[in-house]
Amino acid sequence: MLLAASEGEGGFHAPSIEEFFPPAILFEDTIFQIDRIWIVRVIAAVVLLTVFIIAARRAKLVPGRFQGAIEMMLDFVRVQVAEQILGKEQAKRFVPMLTVIFLSILAFNLTGIIPFLNMAGTARIGLPIVFALWVFVTYWYVGISKHGLGGYLKNNLFPPGIPWPIYLIVTPIELLQILIVRPASLALRLAANMIAGHIMLVLCFSATHFFFLEASWALKPIGALTLAGGFAFTAFELLVAALQAYIFALLAAVYINLSLEEEH
Repeated sequence: MLLAASEGEGGFHAPSIEEFFPPAILFEDTIFQIDRIWIVRVIAAVVLLTVFIIAARRAKLVPGRFQGAIEMMLDFVRVQVAEQILGKEQAKRFVPMLTVIFLSILAFNLTGIIPFLNMAGTARIGLPIVFALWVFVTYWYVGISKHGLGGYLKNNLFPPGIPWPIYLIVTPIELLQILIVRPASLALRLAANMIAGHIMLVLCFSATHFFFLEASWALKPIGALTLAGGFAFTAFELLVAALQAYIFALLAAVYINLSLEEEH
């Protein structure tokens, strides 16, 4: 019935991948193309910077609620991500990077449930790729800086304690892992979760609109179920937004730590 309704003028329209590629607003078909998702990202970045600039300028010895909330987030990244994985000494080097990754991804993820934005800035793969490449360059850089190129490759491609013929299988797999699998898994996991969340929200709320305003009277009660589902998925998406930011930052710390270790 929903499919039949979607074929007519108006009716129910299921979400599609085209929503992640909205029409250009300026500079169409150029590398500077501006569309709705680009604007959502800019808004999230500006709001995030504004919040922390205000917090820095109003910092006091005895923090108020606003400053306390900001410090709580910063301490969370420092303690639960950086120090937990890297240890206190090594964590000092990477706390700024991991904090930027966590808070930026969190801000971009949350735009998916903010009214009038309604799209996660990380729902299109370009931005997750940028963050993943940052992590990729960092763990290669710190690994080579500490061990040299030969030592870094030896530690990662030739794990000790296995018979040498097995290296014919293990070494190519390990090379693919440090070159492709790690950054690709970071980017794809983040983007896929945000895409799925957006589709579920649009599906619930567009179905609610259809049932309440366009469906027959017999079907209108179903709108209450889809509306409840929309609010439930909104709460779930809030959890996913925070969880994905945490997982991304945590895995970034893990990959950096693996590059710093003497052997695996």
